[in-house]
Amino acid sequence: RHHFRSGIRRSSSRTMRILLFAAMIMALPLTSAFAPAVPAFSASRSPLRCAPATTSLKFATARGAARLAPVYMVAGESPAAGLRAKLATKQILTMPCCFDALSAKLVERAGFDITFMSGFSTSAAKLALPDTGLMSYGEMLDAGRDICAAVSIPVLGDGDTGYGNAMNVKRTVRGYAQAGFAAIMIEDQVAPKRCGHTKGKSVVGRDEAIGRVRAAVDARNEGADILILARTDSREGLGLEEALERIRLFAEAGADIVFMEAPQSIEEMRAACQAAPNTPHLANMLEGGKTPILPPAQLQELGFGIAAYPLTLLSASISAMNTALDDLKAGRDASNILEFSELRDIVGFNDYYAEEERYKQE
Repeated sequence: RHHFRSGIRRSSSRTMRILLFAAMIMALPLTSAFAPAVPAFSASRSPLRCAPATTSLKFATARGAARLAPVYMVAGESPAAGLRAKLATKQILTMPCCFDALSAKLVERAGFDITFMSGFSTSAAKLALPDTGLMSYGEMLDAGRDICAAVSIPVLGDGDTGYGNAMNVKRTVRGYAQAGFAAIMIEDQVAPKRCGHTKGKSVVGRDEAIGRVRAAVDARNEGADILILARTDSREGLGLEEALERIRLFAEAGADIVFMEAPQSIEEMRAACQAAPNTPHLANMLEGGKTPILPPAQLQELGFGIAAYPLTLLSASISAMNTALDDLKAGRDASNILEFSELRDIVGFNDYYAEEERYKQE
């Protein structure tokens, strides 16, 4: 009986050692053999912030499932560094906003330097629901990972209100940085937030608004490689002077980019830029919105560094789909569609075939 019990203890000990060894192996970072293509991982640090390649690798999770993670080119600059460099040129950046990986890829193919994951457009495309705070942090993060993995240009992301208190804001900033975003937008609306050009929005008090920006800046300063885009929606409810003061205080708190939503005249747009003259400003060029639509050159003269077009691609895609559906319903061939060869090229078949040839066996 004594030998039997000792055998059980020895057997249990061996099993425990094997399990511990397996757990240690799973926790180890990737070896240097993969360093040219894949960044090292650890429990406390995110992947090296480098420009994402166009391929992905599968990593096994602790539960045995697999997830696709973007592959980063170690030799490249990080998305945040790329955006900083572009802003430093003082030349205005035209920024069509995307809503999924394909629309982001089209922005890059068209030759634009940056894009933005629009909350309005992503909510519409992913859920067919309005931008009224219905999408969760996790849903936005999942969409953002796909978008950032699909392109090599910097992607800015809509972080809404930060999804909670100051600690939630910091977690949101870190999550967006790990997903590959170059910048995250944090705003001062009351949750659940809504599109800045629609009715029913309201903002938190000035102290809470500044607290959100400070939390985001702290997360950046503590290691999240990402820029902070601070937005105020206070123009409509609290007036121009309060909005200008918040812009000034956001810049003073350390925001990398500032954004006063829905100024109602060119004079108000100029005043926003003058409120924080040493910080890049974003202009929101929403067709049919409250802000005058101006050409990029004139926006630059006013002091803006980024001209965002939040709904242009979503609106154009819906219009094109409706036209095709009308044609089909009327018994006609769909008009104004791509040649199949061009469609295949856009979604990546030609790149796939070229890569496939590289590994074809004789």
